[in-house]
Amino acid sequence: MAEGKSSSTVKVGAASPRAPNRSPGRRLHGAVAHKLGVAIVSGQYAPGDVLAGEVAFAEELNISRSAYREAIQVLTAKGLVESRPKAGTRVLPRSRWNVLDPDVLAWAFAGAPDRKFVRDLFELRAVVEPAAAGMAAQRRDKAQLAEMREALAQMRRHTLASDEGRIADRDFHKAILRATGNDAIQALAAGIGAAVNWTTQFKQRARALPRNPLPDHVRVFDAIAAGDAAAAQAAMRTLVDLALADTQDAMEDGGEADQAEA
Repeated sequence: MAEGKSSSTVKVGAASPRAPNRSPGRRLHGAVAHKLGVAIVSGQYAPGDVLAGEVAFAEELNISRSAYREAIQVLTAKGLVESRPKAGTRVLPRSRWNVLDPDVLAWAFAGAPDRKFVRDLFELRAVVEPAAAGMAAQRRDKAQLAEMREALAQMRRHTLASDEGRIADRDFHKAILRATGNDAIQALAAGIGAAVNWTTQFKQRARALPRNPLPDHVRVFDAIAAGDAAAAQAAMRTLVDLALADTQDAMEDGGEADQAEA
């Protein structure tokens, strides 16, 4: 992507509805970070591209230079860009991105996600979550089982077609990671929870979920509650594999829809 051309693709929209109580300044720089983040993660900016200068961007987007600088600080903290004196702000390689950051995941699924990005997420889940389920079966306590049970009840009550149901789904997976008692694994809870949430939302954009995933979650819970580590690992492995297959099908459907519109 040619230097200096990228900025024309970025328009500032409304602030994220997730933070209604932020001050106007914080909402503005958050909106700019969102727009730039989506543009970078979607590939509108390629690694190595230099963003237009601070003055040019601020004038084109009709924002203050301080709002633009704060937005760049957000992107820098997430590993998407780096700024150097005289060299400008450059997009970093994907290997430098904090891909489990909830905002980066949201930006990735704002449009059609990159196939490698999705594959990488599910490979991580396939490595971490079955092992975590096995550990949880051996280490969980009554309070953690109650937390998982309540999450399943909320999923059943609201279904994954609702925000409430998807939050419960996320909480179920996070509860399992916490039940491992492993601080390093627990540090992945926010990222994996966000990945679960955004992939589930993505799968429902063009159609309803192809099947009810609740029984898969119940099998994981039953094995953990029974203290059967091997069964918990196997059940979670199946759950992740089926979720990947559903996501890949949704991506195929999305590709066909794009071709039809073209």
